[in-house]
Amino acid sequence: MGIIWTIIIGFVAGIIAKFITPGGNEPSGFILTTILGIVGAFVATWLGQAVGWYSAGEGAGFIGAIVGAVIVLLVWGAFLRSRDS
Repeated sequence: MGIIWTIIIGFVAGIIAKFITPGGNEPSGFILTTILGIVGAFVATWLGQAVGWYSAGEGAGFIGAIVGAVIVLLVWGAFLRSRDS
């Protein structure tokens, strides 16, 4: 149930992170935004477990997933800017 919960939280976090993250280089598609949100939730879970905030098998919370999704979207925007230059 942990992975399914992370995907659901990541889906919602991706949508919220798209509204929070400034810039024109953000993904424009619904599916890509959702995938980046899910990746952000997994990143937040991994980082939280690496730092010791979460125990093994425990996923990131909603706020952590949003922060992870924002980080992934900012990295995505930086990657697209460097590629366009």
